[in-house]
Amino acid sequence: MADYDLLIRGGSVIDGTGADARIADIAVSNGVIVAVGADLEGTADTMVNASGSLVIPGIVDIHAHYDGQATWDSRMHPSSWHGVTTAVMGNCGVGFAPVVASNHDKLIELMEGVEDIPGAALHEGLQWNWSTFGEFLDAVDERPHDIDIAAQVPHGALRLHVMGERGANHEDATADDIAAMAELAREGIEAGALGFTTSRTRNHKTSTGAYTPTLTAAPDELIGIAEGVGAAGSGVLQVVSDFLDVDAEFATLRAMMERSGRPLSISVVRNPMAPDDFRVWLDHISAARADGLELTGQVAARAVGLILGLECTLNPFLTNPVYREIADLPLAEKIAQLRDPDFRARLLTEAGERLKAKLGGNLIGRFDLLFEMADEPDYEPSLEESIAARAARAGVSSEEFALAAMLDNHGVGDGKGLIYLPFLNYVDGTLDGLHEMLSHPFTVPGLGDGGAHVGTICDGSFPTTLLAYWGRDRERGTLPLPYLVQQHCRDTAQTVGLFDRGVLAPGYRADINIVDYDNLRLHKPEIVADLPAGGKRLLQRAEGWAHTFVAGVETYRNGKATGALPGRLIRGAQPAPAPS
Repeated sequence: MADYDLLIRGGSVIDGTGADARIADIAVSNGVIVAVGADLEGTADTMVNASGSLVIPGIVDIHAHYDGQATWDSRMHPSSWHGVTTAVMGNCGVGFAPVVASNHDKLIELMEGVEDIPGAALHEGLQWNWSTFGEFLDAVDERPHDIDIAAQVPHGALRLHVMGERGANHEDATADDIAAMAELAREGIEAGALGFTTSRTRNHKTSTGAYTPTLTAAPDELIGIAEGVGAAGSGVLQVVSDFLDVDAEFATLRAMMERSGRPLSISVVRNPMAPDDFRVWLDHISAARADGLELTGQVAARAVGLILGLECTLNPFLTNPVYREIADLPLAEKIAQLRDPDFRARLLTEAGERLKAKLGGNLIGRFDLLFEMADEPDYEPSLEESIAARAARAGVSSEEFALAAMLDNHGVGDGKGLIYLPFLNYVDGTLDGLHEMLSHPFTVPGLGDGGAHVGTICDGSFPTTLLAYWGRDRERGTLPLPYLVQQHCRDTAQTVGLFDRGVLAPGYRADINIVDYDNLRLHKPEIVADLPAGGKRLLQRAEGWAHTFVAGVETYRNGKATGALPGRLIRGAQPAPAPS
């Protein structure tokens, strides 16, 4: 009989504590790390030579939206291609429980609108074999997965469940409504939810165009529900907000933490329309920490940007009435029309007329912020490489250049060319503000939205960007690799109450990545029609993730699935291993 289930030999170990890399072996038994050290003795059922490779803990992604996908799919792509071994869903106040049958469509409309997940895929994929939050967790738990999954109680579902149309119409909750929502939140935590989440941003709308039901929830509603979480003695709080009244909003966040005794995290981004506001938010976070409140900022690994293309939800011609004549055609027919000289001339003439009339002046028409995506995407592109700048150098209109970029696709000619529109965090052509956010002592990486925005955004690949770009490639300033590993492994895990993972040390879960760090890089996203009802989504692969282990079982080898599905549902906060 072997001494261990798994023995990883001779890797450059960055253990997640912030310590520098060291050459060490890692031994695993029964899904737990049992020894880390140089030249460990013993045999193992599986031996891996990690010499020359980086060995790090599994990535803990605390901001995902796999609430639907986890019920019908065992593989949490794209996240599990990027070293993620734990994902937390139910963010931003959207999800599918608790629910009554009459609200099924409303919750689908909410998820479809807020997170850009095709309604047809949700209608076909969701089995609705649950009503309570606990039953939803059971439904997720029935299916094996390639990573561990945790869930949170969504405010949108609570409000619709308790208040019905009054909740959807943004009416104020009564004291009885608040008490009922607080009780449901407590029950959800006791059933195994990691926390409670809500959205207070006007960017979140249902597929019918209505604002999310939670947008205008009054402070007493948010505080009351937070108290319900606190009554469970566990759980975290997550909020996304526009912070239109910064002082009032942070006063509410403080009250939620003070009255519940629970930690809270918020989304922090740099808006080019108010480029210095993020520093005010960070100052509020620091002040709360100084007062003993566990307030944490979740920040991105790159710009929050849109991807445009002929198969995507958006493209630069979406509002052009000539393009709308062919918008619903299959791709091959669409390409044929766009290559037809007469149709193309009409399309570009209309685009020119709309430009003169200053129509369609929205983000997808900002050619000075649109960039053609190469096979290895540049996520901090120079403004000199924008489509507007390149078109000017080529002596053609921006619209013509953009159309050619989508149709030609770097000479392939398949109509699958993609255009990148970096927006949040990308100011004056740089991500310098994001460097400040990532360096802040009270922020952690998040906001990857794995499983969401499937036709417009593909940010589940954030972990690869964080390690490869911020740790190695960025010419304007990198960050220490041990710090980045600590941030996206141990610190993210602890932010949501998971103290049993994110560190390579005896007693911790054996969630481990072996990385060919010198060759770690991203490929361009691609559209794949693999959702229920033939729904399409953007997926993005990477190179360099040599081996990924979940609970000591190898799930991916060089980006290919091994067939093993050791992932499980995480029920509630997890304590740190007992000292050995």
